[in-house]
Amino acid sequence: MSNKNENHQTVPLSVLLKRELANEKIERPEIVHGQASQSKKGEDFTLVKTECQRVVGDGVSTYSVFGLFDGHNGSAAAIYSKENLLNNVLAAMPSDLNRDEWVAALPRAFVAGFVKTDKEFQERAQTSGTTVTFVIIEGWVISVASVGDSRCILEPAEGGVYYLSADHRLEINEEERLRITASGGEVGRLNTGGGAEIGPLRCWPGGLCLSRSIGDMDVGEFIVPVPYVKQMKLSSAGGRLIISSDGVWDALSAETALDCCRGMAPDAAAAQIVKDAVGHKGLRDDTTCIVIDILPHEKLPVPLPQQKKQGKGVLFKSMFRKKPCDSSSNVEKEYIEPDMVEELFEEGSASLSERLDSKYPLCNMFKLFMCAVCQVEIKPGEGISIHSGSSNPGKLRPWDGPFLCSSCQEKRDAMEGKRPSGRRCDSDSD
Repeated sequence: MSNKNENHQTVPLSVLLKRELANEKIERPEIVHGQASQSKKGEDFTLVKTECQRVVGDGVSTYSVFGLFDGHNGSAAAIYSKENLLNNVLAAMPSDLNRDEWVAALPRAFVAGFVKTDKEFQERAQTSGTTVTFVIIEGWVISVASVGDSRCILEPAEGGVYYLSADHRLEINEEERLRITASGGEVGRLNTGGGAEIGPLRCWPGGLCLSRSIGDMDVGEFIVPVPYVKQMKLSSAGGRLIISSDGVWDALSAETALDCCRGMAPDAAAAQIVKDAVGHKGLRDDTTCIVIDILPHEKLPVPLPQQKKQGKGVLFKSMFRKKPCDSSSNVEKEYIEPDMVEELFEEGSASLSERLDSKYPLCNMFKLFMCAVCQVEIKPGEGISIHSGSSNPGKLRPWDGPFLCSSCQEKRDAMEGKRPSGRRCDSDSD
């Protein structure tokens, strides 16, 4: 018996993880990214984390994270969000979920993470704010959460353009204007005196042009941090994402941005988009772009005629070149798979009770006596149901979870105009 034990060889955990990752690459895409920026105010910040790992059963799963934070009235909110938002989102995710469950839980975790980040930043009594476009790619599924006017677009390899973020500018979003006025805010243009009004629609007090952001405590809490969330599943043919601040989208349409960089690798594509945007309107604002290509791992392009060298550049050209009217070329057929692009989830409501509710059983989604937003422990009997005070509770009762702590309940009430917006000047300031 002792000899058998001595001869028994164990496989190190690191080797098992490498084997799992090698097997995973066969069925998961390759993520290639590039970014570029020209700075005017120094208030744009990006977050890029590729090959993040989490344990799934007896193996591991990888995902990538990309974020764009376009600050205003200073850079403090953008920097704070860059440093804390991902951790706050992950803290709101239940443990022990398989891949499909993890992806399905992301929309609610986005909401909790955004609201927690906003709440904690406002407690610092700093008045800057930031837009956020936050992307998590898990396998072929793209999950995007956004507040403000930075945008994310998708061009699948099959063609077409999908808008994965919402524009929360008051000028173009009537639904958000109605929500703000119903919550106690005022919407109007800058009055120069004598009845003359100029510029875009703004929220008063404060004069912010956006209806959603992180920070902006001086404007009022009806400027909410609750993100618009959209999830798309690509086919195994892949696609290209472009995430850009308003410095790009004020100058270029989605189609123009895609066309100007077609055939380029992501780093060159991002630089070209920024160059064209600045060339069109000048450097009036920070102009930042992230380009992400989601590519089949093992599939190589069919050699093009009279092409001696085949490299990764050919792959980009074949996937993202301008599509001819007759799209039946042999090269394109190589990339079109029977599986199709699918829209998995879309929600843009500003209501926390709607967004934090879940179809998952309570025991699977939330730790008992844990605030659904900030994840702090709540003593039995002290938690406040997110359905409490709902005007349309249906069959739900005030004692049905999920629950909020008293602090997050106050935050929710302020966002919905149920109490005066606090400026928290008594909070600690850095």
